[in-house]
Amino acid sequence: MFNITPIVRNLLILNVVIFLLQDLSPNIVNWFALHPVMSDGFKPHQFVTYMFLHGNFGHLFSNMLGLFFFGPLLEQHVLGTKRFIIFYFVTGIGAGFLYAIINYIEMYQLGHAVDLYVQFPSPDAFLDFVTRFAPDFKQGALNFLNDFEDQPKNLSYINESVGFVKRLYQERLGVPMLGASGAIFGIIAAFGLIFPNMEMMLLFFPIPIKAKYFVTFYALYELYAGVYIKDSGVAHFAHIGGMIFAYILLKVWRVKRMY
Repeated sequence: MFNITPIVRNLLILNVVIFLLQDLSPNIVNWFALHPVMSDGFKPHQFVTYMFLHGNFGHLFSNMLGLFFFGPLLEQHVLGTKRFIIFYFVTGIGAGFLYAIINYIEMYQLGHAVDLYVQFPSPDAFLDFVTRFAPDFKQGALNFLNDFEDQPKNLSYINESVGFVKRLYQERLGVPMLGASGAIFGIIAAFGLIFPNMEMMLLFFPIPIKAKYFVTFYALYELYAGVYIKDSGVAHFAHIGGMIFAYILLKVWRVKRMY
């Protein structure tokens, strides 16, 4: 597992080098991260390039750690060099596609809610909007919500609330997705499917756990987080997408369980 294979080594180097380049040119993220499909910043090539960008060192480190631990075993003993490259890019691109679809649905719903509120602004409608789309803002704006409720015809409050919902939409539209996590979760899923009974020792909780249980728990958590934990800054559905495409590829290639 600790024998670094050629493709894993090259991917590690490439990700680290590009991360260092991000500090030299912030425009790299604007050009190559995966922007929402409804955004003017979206370009088709971003489905590939987003995988090589990272938000911070911790983001990079966690992804490369997963690649370092699980990648070599799959490349050397299961898939081989050619299939491992295909696997990495298909799971990463697939993760980007699933994220883009979910994000499109969410942005469409948000945009529709914004249009509706702009047409019919009211204290109750604003409360409903922030409860659905900006619950964190709700806690810090209780005074505004109370004042608006007391003076529902006050143009100042109406204009401020309308400005808020419009800004929220534009801000969400300008948030890109980046990171190798989709491909890494694909690799982790493949490891669990091919070596389900292999025991792993977790880094921060030194308790042995079989790979199949580890991967199942991780997948269930990502599904839960994707549905219920909003605005966390983590693209949970991209992680799920990587796992789904990993499963599909292994079935297509008829890769069998080895342990």
